[in-house]
Amino acid sequence: MQFVLAAIALILVLVVVANIKIVRQATAVVVERLGAYRTTWDVGLHFKVPFIEKASKTVSLKEMVYDFPPQPVITKDNVSIQIDTVVYLQITDPKLYTYGVQHPERAIENLTATTLRNIVGELELDQSLTSRDHINGKMRVILDEATDPWGIKVNRVELKNIIPPREIQEAMEKQMKAERERRQSILKAEGEKASQILVAEGEKQAAILRADAVREQRIREAEGEAKAIISVQTALADSIKILNASAPTEPVLAIKSLEAFAKAADGKATKIIIPSEIQGLAGLATSVKELFSDK
Repeated sequence: MQFVLAAIALILVLVVVANIKIVRQATAVVVERLGAYRTTWDVGLHFKVPFIEKASKTVSLKEMVYDFPPQPVITKDNVSIQIDTVVYLQITDPKLYTYGVQHPERAIENLTATTLRNIVGELELDQSLTSRDHINGKMRVILDEATDPWGIKVNRVELKNIIPPREIQEAMEKQMKAERERRQSILKAEGEKASQILVAEGEKQAAILRADAVREQRIREAEGEAKAIISVQTALADSIKILNASAPTEPVLAIKSLEAFAKAADGKATKIIIPSEIQGLAGLATSVKELFSDK
């Protein structure tokens, strides 16, 4: 009898332990009673009634990332492209998520593909390639509104990759290559132009400096000649003043004239006109010299 009671007690303990549920952080548990929704357990320790209540579904409240495979999309100008989409979503209502839609991931993938085709179908290829932010924002609003009855909030939608047809890629590559070559040619021409301008500026500055140097040299030479002339004229004036102050006699003046004539004779002149007064004085000087020589 004691063995039976012990077995019953052990079974009761096991049943109680089995119906104790610990809900972890960032998760929620949907509980059903007799097949109907009863409540949602948050983080903490919970107990369910044995054989009546059931933990139907454990839902993660973390942000989830769905990376869907590339979807074929036709643009407004009839170009077929492949677009790889990434959706970031989070479950906000575990009850709606559990009972709102069957296979939520598949439903979101189909909804994303349909929405993407509708949006890109209104754009041309160039707009599709350059309007990612516009497409991302529009898809996020549409998907968030559509998944709200499922207890899902769409945080972000990103176009991971846009793959145009091979011939379009080759044409784009050729266009990009031509654009790069054009920019390179422009940069080269601008560089040569700048180089020629610098060379011309250098030659201009050099010519200006050479002209300034010649002008400065001529000015200094002229100033030197002017100073020399002034010095000569000053010395001549001084000598005249001294000569006048000494009251020279006519013989002295004649001798000075003879000295000036001698200096003039040292030059390169081929013809010299001798005044008559100096001729007489010269003859007198010659006679005196001969007289002293005879003696």
